[in-house]
Amino acid sequence: MTTIEKNTPLQLLDAVLPHVLFDGWSRKAMIAAAKALKTDVTVFDLTFPDGAIDMVTLFIQNADDRMEAELAARGVLEMKIRDRITLAIRLRLELYGPQKEAVRRAVNILTLPQNAVRATKLTANTVSLMWYATGDTSVDFNWYSKRLTLSAVYGATMLFWLDDKSEDHIKTWEFLDRRIENVMQFETAKWKLKKSFKEKPDFSQLPSAKRFFRNLRMR
Repeated sequence: MTTIEKNTPLQLLDAVLPHVLFDGWSRKAMIAAAKALKTDVTVFDLTFPDGAIDMVTLFIQNADDRMEAELAARGVLEMKIRDRITLAIRLRLELYGPQKEAVRRAVNILTLPQNAVRATKLTANTVSLMWYATGDTSVDFNWYSKRLTLSAVYGATMLFWLDDKSEDHIKTWEFLDRRIENVMQFETAKWKLKKSFKEKPDFSQLPSAKRFFRNLRMR
């Protein structure tokens, strides 16, 4: 019988994924995967002690790693910043393409109250990796504001993507382009405001954060 040493966590995850479509991120899916691997389900229990949330965590982290490698392979640092971020989000979702239903079920798990902290950390890790992989070196307040903004864009785009039935997800990429345009307009407004502060502060020129985040929602 196969032992745990002969199966890496990613191999176990790969064995579970085909069953998530029918059984969700559940122990039932683990049992089916164990049968397929001709091993004992205890192997899965030991690898994913918290069950579904542990499997979802590895699923997300693996996609993060693959996205980072693909961005480097495409020479992302040679692109304009707008194109870098657009590519990062698009790649991240394209990597999920074959497992859209698994993503949908993962989102449902992450929205449970008991998983709120884990969900927040996973999203923060994803968007931080997007920024690092695309060359961001900020260390001041911009570090936080960039990640907050990208979290909103990524989250909204993923939800749109989950319901998008257009060919090659063309409507999703159009949606993403509009969200990125919103961000660029907001960043331009901040830059102009910062420049004007050097001359004469005028708080009436502050961009509306409420309007900005409202524009990020699906239209």
